[in-house]
Amino acid sequence: MSQEKRNLYIMFVCNFLVGASLTMIVPFLSLYIQTFGHFSDSYVQRWAGYIFGVTFLVAFFMSPIWGRIGDKYGFKPTLIITGFGIAASLFFMGLANNVATLFTTRIFMGIVTGFIPTSMALISKQTSKEEAGKVLGTLQMGNVSGNLFGPLIGGSIADNFGFKYTFMITAVAISIAALGVVFGIKEKRSDPARRKEKPVSPLAVIKQIVSRRILITVMVIALLIQMANFCVQPLLALYVSHLTSSGNIAFLSGLAFSATGFGNLLLTRQWGMLGDKYGHARILLILLVLACAFMVPQALVSHLWQLIILRFLFGMVIGGMNPSIVAFIRLEAPLSMQGEVLGYNQSFRFLGNVTGPLIGGYVSVISGISSVFYVTGVLFLFAFALLLYSVKSEQRRTVRES
Repeated sequence: MSQEKRNLYIMFVCNFLVGASLTMIVPFLSLYIQTFGHFSDSYVQRWAGYIFGVTFLVAFFMSPIWGRIGDKYGFKPTLIITGFGIAASLFFMGLANNVATLFTTRIFMGIVTGFIPTSMALISKQTSKEEAGKVLGTLQMGNVSGNLFGPLIGGSIADNFGFKYTFMITAVAISIAALGVVFGIKEKRSDPARRKEKPVSPLAVIKQIVSRRILITVMVIALLIQMANFCVQPLLALYVSHLTSSGNIAFLSGLAFSATGFGNLLLTRQWGMLGDKYGHARILLILLVLACAFMVPQALVSHLWQLIILRFLFGMVIGGMNPSIVAFIRLEAPLSMQGEVLGYNQSFRFLGNVTGPLIGGYVSVISGISSVFYVTGVLFLFAFALLLYSVKSEQRRTVRES
């Protein structure tokens, strides 16, 4: 087996562990806050948005830094630091007994968040452009598989043993993933001649991004996708509680999350292969329209099973978006600065992770959780219109230059 395939398989397993561990607890943050005292729904919804979003606000600033560190010193050291850092932050989240402590630990988590995007950069760098979509889609399946099983496992643990034990178990699982990187990954570094070259300056990276209009557009679209997706996520457990009178709310919330993950798992690799064949921008346009079509009806459901079916269909399309964007950047960005460019893309995603919960929390307080699904549908349609305009403009520019 080649070292490239070995790295891919190891990172697949590590991403599975990280994805499962993070989704064990993220869907239940609002329920965890309720264990700190007797609070109103509006208080819980507001703080769920703050606590959920602050991690990604910090990560927004840190992601390009981790990308630059990866380009300069290698992606393996970055994976080790972020892996053990996330494990430590989760451990201390389990010890929190008030919203202030939980908020603080989430800030620290934002500083070290970057395992998944760094793994994408590691595998992307060793992959040919012709196979980027397929390989990155395969890697994404590891994270998606974890997202599928994590909420179910976490819901069962939380219902039977409490949230604190769920946090402790997630910390152990991510530590195992970090150890897998330590002992299993062999990173292929640049040849000695290239390492002697003068490092690319941050200003040069920014100029490269700005000079390619389609590149900055794709990053803005990544922001809109995350904003739309994360408008709903912190509120989904509360939405499920309104649709059922069952006592196993954490498990049923996990089931709703896992339905998305299962749909995601089925088609993620296939979307990547279609992108390699027909173009990643074209596939992304199709995915954005389908995401809107499956998101908006979730506002109209009256039974939990209806929500689960729609979450499954939504998952079938959402899983193809990030691999399409990363593969597109892989084609457009020079190899010497890909880690940092992907870091900026991740910053845009993290900004969406921040603003999404804030928008969702505000909308839900004003007009109810159902209204949030309509807002997400509009965001997906806006992303579609922006990408379509950008692709058409790029085609016209190419014709003029030729």
